[in-house]
Amino acid sequence: MKRKIVNINEDLCNGCGSCIPKCAEGALQIVNGKAKMIKETYCDGLGACLGQCPQGAITITEREAPAFSEAEVHEHLKTKTVQTMPAPTNVPQKPQWPIKLNLVPVKAPFFENADILLAADCTPVALKNFHDLMAGKRVIIGCPKFDDAREYAQKLTEILKQNNIASVTVVHMEVPCCMGLQWAINKALEGSGKQIPVKEYEVKIGGDIVEL
Repeated sequence: MKRKIVNINEDLCNGCGSCIPKCAEGALQIVNGKAKMIKETYCDGLGACLGQCPQGAITITEREAPAFSEAEVHEHLKTKTVQTMPAPTNVPQKPQWPIKLNLVPVKAPFFENADILLAADCTPVALKNFHDLMAGKRVIIGCPKFDDAREYAQKLTEILKQNNIASVTVVHMEVPCCMGLQWAINKALEGSGKQIPVKEYEVKIGGDIVEL
C-alpha cells in the first residue's frame, strides 16, 4: 500500500538523537551514529519527530510501505528492556569535590583504592537511576563534545598513574559526540601501563541503559 511515512536523510543526520524522544511508537533508534527507522510498521507517518531535527534530515514522504500497526507497536514497547542497574553498595565514604574532569586534582586521597565513575555530563539527567551507578564510587564528569578529548586522556592518564584505582566505570550517551569519553579512558589506560578493570554503559536517548 502507498502511505505517508517518515524518511531520514542519512547524509544530513548527525546522530544527535533529538528526534527519538518524540517518537512515542519507538520507531527510531540511533544505529551506527545515525537515526534509523527500525521497522516501518512502527511509524504512523504523523511526523511528531519532524520538527525536532536541527539538521532538517527528517521529512514525510508518500511511498509504498506496510500499514502502521498499533498492535505491533504495543508489543514492541512492552518488550523494550531496561538494563538492570548494579545494586547500590551503600559504602560510606567522605565527600568528594570537585567532580568536573577539568577541575579534579590529579592526586587526591579520595582517589586512593577508589572505584571511579567516569560519566558524560548529560547522563545524570537522562538516566533516572544514575545514583545507583554512583554508589560506592568516586565521580568524574565531563563532555568530550565541548572539551578537548586529548586533554581528557592526558588528565586521566595522570590520575591512573598517580593513584591506586581499583576500577573504572564509564557511562555515556549513545550519540557519537559522547564516544570521546570512552576513547579518552582507553588512551589513559594505555598511557598508564596499568591493568584496571573497566565497565562501559551506554544510555539510550529514551533513558534505557545497556552494558557494552
